[in-house]
Amino acid sequence: MKIRILRPLAFAVGLAAAHGHAAEPVAAPALPTADIAVDASRTAPNDQFRAQVYFEATDANPGELARNVNATIAQALQSARAYPTVKVRSAGNSTFPIYAKTGRSIEAWRMRSSLALDSKEAAPLSELLGKLQQTMAVSGLSAAPSPETWKKVEDEAIADALAAFEARARLVAGSLHKKWKIKHVSVNTGGLQPRPPVPMARAAMAMADAAPAPIEAGDSPVSVSVNGQIELME
Repeated sequence: MKIRILRPLAFAVGLAAAHGHAAEPVAAPALPTADIAVDASRTAPNDQFRAQVYFEATDANPGELARNVNATIAQALQSARAYPTVKVRSAGNSTFPIYAKTGRSIEAWRMRSSLALDSKEAAPLSELLGKLQQTMAVSGLSAAPSPETWKKVEDEAIADALAAFEARARLVAGSLHKKWKIKHVSVNTGGLQPRPPVPMARAAMAMADAAPAPIEAGDSPVSVSVNGQIELME
C-alpha cells in the first residue's frame, strides 16, 4: 500500500491564494447625480472715462508740417496741465506722402498726431475736450468701470451666483427627498473687456467757441455663471 502525504507548504500557498481572492474589495455603487447651472448679474458704474483727440495737417514742406503739428500738440499738452485729474499720453504719430495725379511724384505730406486722455472724473475731462476742440478733433469717447470697481462688483456677483447654486441644489435634492453634497463646481466670469472708443463726428478744426463734449457715464453689466454637479444621498 502506498501512502501520499500532502506537503504543508503547497497547502499553505493554496489557502493564501484562496484567501486573497475572497478579500478583493467590492466597488460601491455610484451615487445618482444632478447637474446644476445658474447665472447672476449686477451692474457696475462706469467711473473711468477715456477720449482720443488728434490734429492733422497737410503741407508741401515736411519740416514746416512737423513744426505746425508739434506746436499744436505742445499747446494741447500745456492746456491739459491745468487739469491734474486728467492723464494725457501720446497715442501715435503718422506721416505719409500725397502723390500727384501722375502717381510718380510727391506733391505734399500729411501728418497726424493723436493724444489719449484718461480720467475718473467726467466734468474736467469734458471741459478739457471743449478747449482742445478749438484746434483738434475728437475721434473717440468711452466710459467703462475702473478695474477696482469691476472687481468689487464681480465679487458680489460671484457670491450671488454661488448662493443661487446652493438654493437650486437644495431645491432639487429636497424635491427628491434626498440629502446632497457638491461633487464639483466651476465659476465662470467674463472679465473686464475693454471697450473701443465710440467714434464721433469730426469737429471743426477752427471752432471759435467749442462746447464741452457731453459724457454720459451709465453702467456696464457684470455677469457670472456657476456650473456644477451634486451627488444625491439617502
